[in-house]
Amino acid sequence: MGIKKNILVDGKEVPFKASAAVPRLYRLKFGRDIYRDFASLEDSVRQDAEKHANEEEKQSTLDIESLEMFENIAYIMARHADPENVPNEPDEWLEQFNMLSIYEVLPQLVELWGLNMQTKVQAKKNIAQLTGK
Repeated sequence: MGIKKNILVDGKEVPFKASAAVPRLYRLKFGRDIYRDFASLEDSVRQDAEKHANEEEKQSTLDIESLEMFENIAYIMARHADPENVPNEPDEWLEQFNMLSIYEVLPQLVELWGLNMQTKVQAKKNIAQLTGK
């Protein structure tokens, strides 16, 4: 099931999908925990934005690890949404873009992930109501 959303990336509509399978897909592909990576990434981006809040032109000072986490999360969610058209490797997928802006795309991925998590919580509540547990 899951939730799909098209996000504008470098002028192209790209489908992304969040579901219960994403953490497993991420772990199998990258050997990392997506929950930790999402939390770490959000924290890094927030700190970077606060650091450059008064500057007219944002110059990202995010570390390479944060950028790679972002690219990997975006890749897994895109591949999950459209496995037939997204290559097997993130590098190949990234080749189709001139730029993948973390500041434009990440907030939308976080929102999509949040909507998926909200749906899971509501489903658990409904099951509890039906079963009386």
